[in-house]
Amino acid sequence: MDTDSLRLFVLAAEKLNISAAGRALGMAPAVASARLAKLEKGLGADLLRRSTRKVSLSLEGAEFLPFAREILAQEAAAHAALGHGQVTATGTLRFTAPSTFAQLYIAPLLPAFLERHPGIDLDLRLTDLEMDLIQGSFDLALRNAVLADSSLKARKLADDSRVLCASPAYLARHGTPERPEALARHQLIAFKEASPIRLVGRDGATAQVDPRLAGCRLSVDDGLSQKLATVAGAGISINALWSVHRELADGSLVRVLPDYRIDDQTALWLVYPKANVLTAKVRVFIDFLVEQLGDTTAWAGD
Repeated sequence: MDTDSLRLFVLAAEKLNISAAGRALGMAPAVASARLAKLEKGLGADLLRRSTRKVSLSLEGAEFLPFAREILAQEAAAHAALGHGQVTATGTLRFTAPSTFAQLYIAPLLPAFLERHPGIDLDLRLTDLEMDLIQGSFDLALRNAVLADSSLKARKLADDSRVLCASPAYLARHGTPERPEALARHQLIAFKEASPIRLVGRDGATAQVDPRLAGCRLSVDDGLSQKLATVAGAGISINALWSVHRELADGSLVRVLPDYRIDDQTALWLVYPKANVLTAKVRVFIDFLVEQLGDTTAWAGD
């Protein structure tokens, strides 16, 4: 398969502009259109939909795009193995991460990364909804759960832990629970499809709490909104320590059941498709995030 045509297709899919993709590769617009048409004929599928006003990916094109990127990555890796591969990291890196974490810890680092790697463009999808890496053609994702998908690989970014917390005003109105079973008499805030949690006391005693069954009156799918609602006094919520450590330090939030820990072994993971070659652009971004955030001093110990 002609990798130059694949490179043109990938660039056209990213820019949604065939002429611009061709110019970036030193091709005249007519030549670029002819190369793409030849590729589509060889594959027996229309990869791009053209109109007088715009270009868009077809369903077949969206399905083929991650495979085209993989073929190009394999080609680059093969050249590098022979000692004449591309040394400088370049290209567009598609990255998805939870919005709250990204706002607090990743967005402030982006200017330094872009200055360090001028050949890389970042395409970020920051949402608390878990995006499908393969279907979304993502190079990398930040996740806070153990991998359940065998098609993915991961590198640990940092330790994580979750805590129960509430505002002082809420606790003044409703009282402070002393035992896990007392949570059923309180207003709980659940995050997305909350699953039961296991609490372990300092004496080794355990308790199971289901946020959706134990007094849950509010459910949200955005971490920042959950934290703000908790600060405002809407109830007791479970939050990652990295999200609430500043509020705990300034007193706007208070730990609930501080003698109990949530036993869920959470951590922050950088996840990428197992089938993909770890390209230079992905490797340098992973290394940068581990360098900047890997020691967790930003929130550890609070």
